[in-house]
Amino acid sequence: MSLSSSSKFLIWTFFLGLFQLEANAFFNPFQLAIPSSVLEDAHLNTIQLISKYGYPAENYTVQSDDGYLLGLFRIARPGALPVLLVHGLMDSSDTWVMMGPSSSLGYMLYEQGYDVWMANVRGNTYTKRHVRYSAEDSDFWNFSFHEMGIFDLPAIIDYILMQSGFGQLHYIGHSQGSTIFWILASERPEYMEKIVMMQALAPVAFLSHCRSPIVNLLASQDTAVASFLSAAGYNEFLPSNSVIDQFKRYACRDIISSSVCQSLFFILFGFNGQQVNQTMLPIVVGHTPAGASIRQMHHYGQLRNSGKFQQFDYGLLNFLHYGSLSPPPYELEKVKAKVAIYYAKNDWIAPPEDVDMLFNRLPNVVEKYLVPNENFNHFDLVWGRDAKRILWNRMLGVMQSVVPYSSYNDGDSITTVFVNRF
Repeated sequence: MSLSSSSKFLIWTFFLGLFQLEANAFFNPFQLAIPSSVLEDAHLNTIQLISKYGYPAENYTVQSDDGYLLGLFRIARPGALPVLLVHGLMDSSDTWVMMGPSSSLGYMLYEQGYDVWMANVRGNTYTKRHVRYSAEDSDFWNFSFHEMGIFDLPAIIDYILMQSGFGQLHYIGHSQGSTIFWILASERPEYMEKIVMMQALAPVAFLSHCRSPIVNLLASQDTAVASFLSAAGYNEFLPSNSVIDQFKRYACRDIISSSVCQSLFFILFGFNGQQVNQTMLPIVVGHTPAGASIRQMHHYGQLRNSGKFQQFDYGLLNFLHYGSLSPPPYELEKVKAKVAIYYAKNDWIAPPEDVDMLFNRLPNVVEKYLVPNENFNHFDLVWGRDAKRILWNRMLGVMQSVVPYSSYNDGDSITTVFVNRF
């Protein structure tokens, strides 16, 4: 597989950026040791993190219609309006609580009176189980984010409403968490009646203007890479194994080595050292990447190359799957729920140009807010030092301005649920 000149340029860009950042870290005389509490949090799961800081933690497993056992966590406030938080690509429910009570959106929403639920979609750390397949079976990984939208979200939403007694919930999605919501609306539009409001952080649908060198490199070789990995028997992207776990242990050792991870995140999502809390980097490394399927990544590559927001492209087999030569587009006009969009100028994954394309297709956007910090990147919206001050407080005000039409729930259950309370 030969690389084009643009691909080679992107590779050199990656390594040059990595070298420069590492050099900066190495020559910084003010590096500090990492507190033991941070190192501990780097290895705690969602339920352990919530419990450690004295919040009421609950853990559920919800079965999707196609047999995936989905991890669902809760900071429980029974009787309060539920809010569902859905993570992004290669992320998990950890993202909403791992920065601690003063710097995590999950805790903030709980303190403001909400019943907080945090989903995990198929294939990540908390959702590697199925009623028929093990994670070692290739059939387990036969999914993209399409199936998350049509199977995972309906199962999770139905269970939360059944458990809480409400007829609607708030939805907050970061990155892929927004992507699968658009798919839910397109393919299961009846679920829009169950949403008070959807708040999208760094929303992703179109990737035409994506500026991430790594993402663009993978997209440029998308078909060849996907074919090679499939032929080699790889189904999971960046799986948790001894090599990656060893890298994590090294990267958690001190501030200088943690900057390796920081460098990778910057090159993927956009440079912004001002919003990174250096002492918290081991927590980021400890909880990400959380897993994804090769097909999932392949689908994103297709979106980047096509410039369209559409279903998975099977090539010559499209007619067998769809009855047409091309995959059908997702119908964004069916997103009838109220939508608030929050985005950043320095986001290399969801740049303003692509957010504008999405905005122009959505029929019920009530808020479109560009973060007033030109350096904010893709993950600063959920992990940034100033996220609470310049973004989350505004989000909370928008949420509180919208009242659900009904708190009635008919009690019908579509999903099979197993519950553990802590």
